[in-house]
Amino acid sequence: MRIRISLKSSDCEKLVERLRQAYANGQLRLVKRIHALLYILDGKSIDETAAILNLSEQSVYNYVKAFILKGFDSLVYRRPPGRPPRLTKSQRKELSQLIDEGPEAAGYDCGCWTTGLIDHRSDPRPDPHTLWCGVQSALPGGVVKEHGLLVSESPVRIRPAEQKQWMEKTWPEILRLAKEKGALLLFGDECSFAQWGSLSYTWARRGKQPTVKTSGKRKAYKVFGFIEYFTGALFYKGHTGKFTSVSYQDFITGVLACTKKHLFILQDGAKYHTSKAMKQFFAAHANRITVYQLPRYSPDFNPIEYLWRNVKKLATHLRYHPTFESLLNKVEEKLRYFANLPKSIKALMGKYCETLGVEAAA
Repeated sequence: MRIRISLKSSDCEKLVERLRQAYANGQLRLVKRIHALLYILDGKSIDETAAILNLSEQSVYNYVKAFILKGFDSLVYRRPPGRPPRLTKSQRKELSQLIDEGPEAAGYDCGCWTTGLIDHRSDPRPDPHTLWCGVQSALPGGVVKEHGLLVSESPVRIRPAEQKQWMEKTWPEILRLAKEKGALLLFGDECSFAQWGSLSYTWARRGKQPTVKTSGKRKAYKVFGFIEYFTGALFYKGHTGKFTSVSYQDFITGVLACTKKHLFILQDGAKYHTSKAMKQFFAAHANRITVYQLPRYSPDFNPIEYLWRNVKKLATHLRYHPTFESLLNKVEEKLRYFANLPKSIKALMGKYCETLGVEAAA
């Protein structure tokens, strides 16, 4: 099929100039559209032009028809529309109002919008316990852009050589020995939960500083913890003092009293883990305890770090605790909650299971 059109020389030059602009601006869809017109002006048929530009014949026909009817006004670059919006105008208006009023007005105990708090279905208040496994956001990208929301990310520091040595040699040997001995394989760490709250990534309108109430009290609830690789068991002990070798020994002694099995403890290089007092303690309990040091600067190699992160999401992130007692009760509540989810705790071991092809459950 052939369509014959002709233009004045000045209009042809204008068309070529518009093509140059489209190339310069990276408007590739408009580039194809103008090329189609130039091929038709050169005497090529609809099907020949479609084959050259890898377009459908209908698209080429529509380009020519639009140019005949609207002229250069048809050569306007439009971004691809993408998927149709999932929210109606009234729902978008309601969402905008929710964002402005803040999460506390919506019934949450959180001062700022955080991951997963907004749900676009009939109930905008999902159970926060369903959000702890690392859902990054319930807001689709289009809504984030439409409402002018921002979220930031943080860099990490790594030691590739040590990590490779750990994953390829050290860890497989630890796993083999723990199975042979029938031992508990414990990833250990500590966490401090601050009464003044903890800040986290949040949603807010551009140009509007998000705020959250704080007691200003410089107190924190300290917790020692172990999570067990094979069963997903959680051992923890909270106290109001500092992390020291003495308090660490008290925690381990309590774990020893809970089981007759040998303990394989995987810990980081904190001073109260590796002090002279701790070396003497481990030596005195060598018949019950074997200790290994995790790679340096590798918190992601210790699965309990993810547990602490998730407890903080529910207990302190962007939350207001007017008294130390309210903080203590909230942290203990969330620790008990996770202690009853051994399968979810085993899911935190994904780095080791995925890398080595080992099932978490024996």
